[in-house]
Amino acid sequence: MKKILGMIASPRKLGNCEIIVKEISRQVEVPHELTLLRLPEFNIQPCKGCYHCLFKEKQCIQKDDFNLVLNAMLEADALILAVPTYFLGPNGSLKLFLDRGLAFYAHAEKLWGKPSVGVGIAGIPGKEGYTLLGIQSFLKIMMSDIKKITMMYGALPGEIFFNEQNKVLAAELGKSLFNATPSRDAHTCPLCGGDTFRFMGDNKVKCMLCSNSGTIAAETGSPVFSITPSEHELFLSREEAMKHFEWLCKMKGRFSEEKDRLKQISISYLSGGTWIKP
Repeated sequence: MKKILGMIASPRKLGNCEIIVKEISRQVEVPHELTLLRLPEFNIQPCKGCYHCLFKEKQCIQKDDFNLVLNAMLEADALILAVPTYFLGPNGSLKLFLDRGLAFYAHAEKLWGKPSVGVGIAGIPGKEGYTLLGIQSFLKIMMSDIKKITMMYGALPGEIFFNEQNKVLAAELGKSLFNATPSRDAHTCPLCGGDTFRFMGDNKVKCMLCSNSGTIAAETGSPVFSITPSEHELFLSREEAMKHFEWLCKMKGRFSEEKDRLKQISISYLSGGTWIKP
């Protein structure tokens, strides 16, 4: 019996995000049990940037609900993520949790390659902004194997199924979860599969998912991207992810070596401006 975690990044109860997660689960052909969590209900504090989660017990020192959510992810065999669009982007609870992602590295063995699917929900067609990119980023940085992601549209709770095509999409998502990862389209980043790019002139582009640069050509009428990996990658392979982990761990030593020099720069900015306090 497989365990699927449905992560809902919406504060609405029985809203479109919750409905689509349950519908996708119904379409999964493998016997499973579905566990649900509503991310905005958990007390997830902003990352302090202290790096404590990289050393000793490799756990965040903050006393909040982060580890509760992380443990649910670790115990699951697969993930279904549904995220609403707020002002042309994903609900902030998603980024708040992702910012604590340094703690993922201690669990790379369990997280790497965990199958996942994602759905973004927007109230107005075409007004999803960067919601899909946010979902891709979340699922990639937590080291999962993204099987399929898509957008659906509906503002009122249940409205996504005014469009019967969304039932078809839900079935495709469910059936893909434990199947082979589909091959990448030619119009996506050849390194990470991302489909969002920044165009910088002279046929130069940057993939907004893996942040690598390259060029675009359209000689056959369809865009073809040539993207080159950098010397510092986050998630293109498990080996590269662990190299990034090692680089992060070395920051403690670098800080000790450069402490005096860093202090000289920082101290000159000690004064200036008036703080507004809560």
